[in-house]
Amino acid sequence: MLLVTLQGLMVLALIAVGVHYKGMAIGLFGAVGVLLFVLLFGVTPGAVPVSAMLIIMSVVTAAGAMQLAGGIDFLVAQAQKLIRRFPNQITYVAPLTTYGFCAGAGTGNIYYSLMPVIYEVAHANKVRPERPLALSATAGQLAITSSPVSAATAAMVGLLAPLGFKITDILSITVPASIAAILVGAFVMNRRGKNLAQDEEYLRRLASGELAEPKAEREAQAVTREGRWSALIFLTGVLFIIAAGIFEELRPSVMAKGQRVDVDLSQLIQITMFSAAAAIVALCKVKAGEIVKSSLFDSGMVAVVALFGVAWMANTFIAANETLIVGGLGELAKQTPVMIAVALFAVAAITTSQSSATFSIIPIGIALGLSPATLVAMWPAVVGVFFLPTNGAQIATVELDATGTTRIGAAVINHSFLLPVLIFATVSVAIGLALAQLH
Repeated sequence: MLLVTLQGLMVLALIAVGVHYKGMAIGLFGAVGVLLFVLLFGVTPGAVPVSAMLIIMSVVTAAGAMQLAGGIDFLVAQAQKLIRRFPNQITYVAPLTTYGFCAGAGTGNIYYSLMPVIYEVAHANKVRPERPLALSATAGQLAITSSPVSAATAAMVGLLAPLGFKITDILSITVPASIAAILVGAFVMNRRGKNLAQDEEYLRRLASGELAEPKAEREAQAVTREGRWSALIFLTGVLFIIAAGIFEELRPSVMAKGQRVDVDLSQLIQITMFSAAAAIVALCKVKAGEIVKSSLFDSGMVAVVALFGVAWMANTFIAANETLIVGGLGELAKQTPVMIAVALFAVAAITTSQSSATFSIIPIGIALGLSPATLVAMWPAVVGVFFLPTNGAQIATVELDATGTTRIGAAVINHSFLLPVLIFATVSVAIGLALAQLH
């Protein structure tokens, strides 16, 4: 037991060091962890999540091509139209819109483009900006578990596919659970804090002249034909992946060892996304060599390296101590499976990565014998990445809100995003567990 404790502390320490150095460092120090397991403890290196890494690579290649063609601008323009169409319901419309578009694109970064629009519409209509801004920023992170093309979903598919749980099974739980959580969050946040006209900090800034008048509505950014086509190509690929998950007859069949079998869904995702990238390059005037310079491709490849190392280290630790982990935690997790959700939330908060939390905790749940549906139900708890106000989207939101309603408190933990995080995690897991009973 002492040896396992030391190994566990080493894993946590290396994750903490990786978080300190940011970016792909968590993967690099994860690989250091594998080295230490081999040299210090004589442990055989665990499995490398090759399938998930390849899915991420193919998806971010297509997303990067779409971004260069102007497809992200097209998606943002559509989202802005939705938000501006219902200004008085912005606390509901903004997070749902952010959620939908982030899920479709596989990245929470779309929120950055919507953030100024959400603020401007809220301020102009005298709605406390904290309400839609905090909800939308957090909804963008919750969307990652509802996206068929996010890095975290790629990780989840790779882990659960061998158990016969398909991507459509995953989305059938996470999507309705997440939407319900956002609606509950909007209802609660509509009652959070004073209305803008009564907020002391807002009034102080108005009186002192610190606060500028609401800016005129920004003109929508011009969308090119190539941008529109690239987004449609990318989303067509996403829809095909979802359809192939629902209707197995859509999957191509091939001869393998004398028998006709369907192409594995994880491979079909890779084929589809690379084909979408090729179509965008051919039809939308994108230079293939420029894809590696896109921010989406760059962040995606950082995720690949990060996942490679941290998942490798986690798998090494779990494989070396599987008997003790299952024996010591098995009954607890079976009687109180929500402990896996707590662990997902905590690891996501520490690593600020949904993918890292997925690869670190879900294999433990699998080893404990929990059903795939139960694990998926608890998976949205990785929205805990926003538990601490260290994420770029949180800081950017606080800086953008000139009214001062979106804040990070003196105690740090008492920030504007804490309530949405707790509501989203609690409600989505609760609804998810109810839906899991249907599988």
